[in-house]
Amino acid sequence: MNNISSQIGNTPLIYLEEVSKITDCNIYGKAEFLNPGLSVKDRAALSIITNAEKRGELRKGGTIVEGTAGNTGIGIALVANSRGYNVKIVIPETQSNEKFETLLALGVELIKVPAVPFSNPKNYQHVAKKIAEEEMKKNPNGAIFADQWNNLDNMLAHYETTGPEIFSQTNGKIDAFICSVGTGGTISGVSKYLKEQNPSIKIGIADPKGAAMYNYFHNNTIAPTEGNSISEGIGLGRVTPIIDEIEKIDYAYSIEDSDALPYIYDLVKNEGIILGGSSAINIAGAVNLAKDLGPKKTIVTILCDHGSRYQSKLYNTKFLKDKNLPIPDWLRS
Repeated sequence: MNNISSQIGNTPLIYLEEVSKITDCNIYGKAEFLNPGLSVKDRAALSIITNAEKRGELRKGGTIVEGTAGNTGIGIALVANSRGYNVKIVIPETQSNEKFETLLALGVELIKVPAVPFSNPKNYQHVAKKIAEEEMKKNPNGAIFADQWNNLDNMLAHYETTGPEIFSQTNGKIDAFICSVGTGGTISGVSKYLKEQNPSIKIGIADPKGAAMYNYFHNNTIAPTEGNSISEGIGLGRVTPIIDEIEKIDYAYSIEDSDALPYIYDLVKNEGIILGGSSAINIAGAVNLAKDLGPKKTIVTILCDHGSRYQSKLYNTKFLKDKNLPIPDWLRS
């Protein structure tokens, strides 16, 4: 069936010229911003919905509920709309206006909640789970809590698609893969597949400040690093079933926003690619990994989502100034 779901995945690898030049490595970005929903999260959305259908949990008229920073909700809405499902999205009120507007345009029931820690019962993930449980009781056509944080169908999406695509696109000649951790689905699924093909492929994570995965994989403890990040959708603070699936992380980096953002600004001006903040963290991680591995290595990272989702933040002079973050010259004029 040639519907919107068939257009998810099979994204190209893009050679990142400037960072490859400065590191003397070949650094590629998997162009996930070219998915229909403009992000890597389309893959998880498709896998979660398709597998729920296979298990008989959803029928036309059923409801999908999810707690999300935005992109997974958008991916779910695209797939759900094409298959006749209703969608309820619970989202922290701190996310970008562009995400809110896109979700509303897709016709979801949007529920904004305060941004509170996971330990708080009012955290958006807990609220979403409660709403889903209520929906399951009353909807005769079925309902699911997508639960991207714990649902292994998320990881499966990347084990079955993203990992094989990367290995094929590099003709198996890949030395390392690195990306940030949101739910962990991408790093878990891709690393599992790549390690099965070649155990010598190195796997790295790039963690924003204030998140806990750097300490978990580097220091074997769950504790957030000092500082914070404006990146949305990444920065996990606990070990989940998806994280438990990761066999080994060879390199871990804790990345400052001020170090990461110039990479995506350079991409806009010099290579014509506009990306979000998680891609900046990923590219900074790839640069650090390249320096540790040495020259002539082939490294792949994820270009997570399109920069149009963050025009009011990452590409807004006032916002950057208020956060004391670097402002590219072409935004100052």
